[in-house]
This record gives sequence, C-alpha cells and structure tokens, in this order.
Amino acid sequence: MNRTPYQVCAMLLAVAGMTCTLVSTVSLKWKTSSSSGTIITSTSIFEGLWVHCVGTSTGSVQCKRFSSLFSLPPHTQACRALMIISLILGLFACIISLFGLKCTKFGSNDEHTKGKIALSGGLIFILAGLCCVVPVSWYAATITQQFYDSLYGGIKYELGPALYIGWAGSLLAIIGGSLLCCSFKAKNKTAKKPVYTYKAPDNEFTQFKEMRETSTSRAYV
Repeated sequence: MNRTPYQVCAMLLAVAGMTCTLVSTVSLKWKTSSSSGTIITSTSIFEGLWVHCVGTSTGSVQCKRFSSLFSLPPHTQACRALMIISLILGLFACIISLFGLKCTKFGSNDEHTKGKIALSGGLIFILAGLCCVVPVSWYAATITQQFYDSLYGGIKYELGPALYIGWAGSLLAIIGGSLLCCSFKAKNKTAKKPVYTYKAPDNEFTQFKEMRETSTSRAYV
C-alpha cells in the first residue's frame, strides 16, 4: 500500500493547524466587548495576549501594549507561554516530519527508519496541538466565568474569534499528527525465519577405503 498520499495529507493538515495557531497567537481579539450608545459614541473593546485595543464606530482603532508582564493576570501569562511552546513544537515537528515522508530524499533511505521519524513528528504535532488547546480553553473558561459572575465589577467580555481559530488549529494539528502516527507500520516480528539444514558432504576417501576392504576380504575367500 502506497502511504505517500496519506502522509502528505496528514502533513498538510498539521501545517494548517500550526498556521491557525500562529494566527490565534498574534490575534488582537481573544476577548471582545461592545459599549453601544449613539452611533457616534459606540465603541468596541478587545484584547489579545499582547495588546489592549479600543475601536470606534468610525473605524479608528487605538492599541496599547501591556506595560508590564507582572501586571497581567496569571492565566494570561500562562496562555502566552503555552502558545509560544506550541509554535516551537510545531516548527520542530514540521522539520522532523519532512525527513520522515516517503516522498522526500532527506535522511535515511530505509523505509522503516523513515516511518519511525514520521511517527516522532506526528507525536510532536499532537503535543503541539494539546499545548494550544489548553490555553485557549482556559482563557475561554475564564471569560465565561467572569461574564456570569454577578459580583465581578470589571468589564464583561465575550469570546473572541481568536479562540475559535485556536480551537480549529489545535484540532487540525492533533488530527494531522495522529494520521502521521498511523502511517507508521512496525516490522512483523512473528514472521518465520527460513531454516537451513546442513548436510555434510560425502567423504570420497572413506568410500574408497570401504570398497577396497570389501574387495580384499573377498579375495581371501
């Protein structure tokens, strides 16, 4: 069975997932909130992992970077770290998986070795997808908790489009990594090895000696 198209599709899915993860990481809309008064005074507030932005109905947007890392909530700091780790793992997984594809000439020419390399790349893709889905889900849970908390006195935000992009990216990375892992076929260790029997060659000298002894004994008789 030709597994090259299978591996290429898995690789494309995983790369698409990591691209969505990158878009989600740099996106400005992890959470959004709108304050509507008149058409002129209506504003929208949205935040990402790196900046805080305010947009008006006229189309102008003003963004400000967070002044200090230590002033951020703990979940935002953790989400930053996990998203960066996910991107780094995804980069390593892309490089490793290229060496494991059957259609490439990099690395080893042995099919079983290439399969092991592809398996390693698939596992790293799965790990990268998990490192993305955890912060996205954590951030969404925090927003939902604050939104329904009647005692919360700050601005109540809603889920931003970056969270949905992050979920889609993590799902694609996990699916692509799983397909890469499934493309690996282990060697069949239960196959019977051929049995070779050794047959000693006939000793011509022994045969000649036996024939001579037989003829001598007959002569005496």
